[in-house]
Amino acid sequence: MTGRPLIGVSTYLETGARWGVWELEAALLPVGYPRLVQRAGGLAVMLPPDDPEHAAATVARLDGLVVAGGPDVDPARYGAERSPRTGPPAPERDAWELALIDAALAARIPLLGICRGMQLLNVALGGTLVQHLDGHAEVVGVFGGHPVKPVPGTLYGEVVPEETTVPTYHHQAVDRLGEGLVPSAYAADGTVEAVELPSPGWVLGVQWHPEMGEDVRVVRALVRAASGSSAPHRS
Repeated sequence: MTGRPLIGVSTYLETGARWGVWELEAALLPVGYPRLVQRAGGLAVMLPPDDPEHAAATVARLDGLVVAGGPDVDPARYGAERSPRTGPPAPERDAWELALIDAALAARIPLLGICRGMQLLNVALGGTLVQHLDGHAEVVGVFGGHPVKPVPGTLYGEVVPEETTVPTYHHQAVDRLGEGLVPSAYAADGTVEAVELPSPGWVLGVQWHPEMGEDVRVVRALVRAASGSSAPHRS
């Protein structure tokens, strides 16, 4: 493959967003996501919620996929009752992004889940979530930071071999791991901070927000894997 790989990034769907004189329903994405993909050497394309039946055709046009952060996953997706501290559901995003994940796994397209995206990856593979954690989002609307320690011998441990402090903002986390997933990083309190599927594919989820930091190694590894993607539309 020649040129920069095409990396799809899922988006928010908001009932009202303001810009200029307008306040309209909008599919939007914090600019940190496409900028991070670009800094890592990829071309970024936004993937707003669509009919899940179009997910496979969408993924077939991509070299890699990022499932972005956002609202809490609906607990009904993993067979749990809603906690009072779980946020309102985002059914269009849940359905679309779960379909994108399934399609990416089936096609062996390199896949990175960020925060909510990691949680959805876990749910897609039959795992469950802790619906509330204290101490991982200390101030509402403000990203914090805490150290994460890689597991040696994992994909993440090879990409980032040392303990690092990462930008974080979440109050949910992995509970029971999905089928085939292995933990590849932990917080000091034992929270699973990264999960992955063993090779031959490239599948990684991180609980933090690399788009809010300066370390591009994780997304650069995704772009590198996408450069060698065997997507059906590539020769």
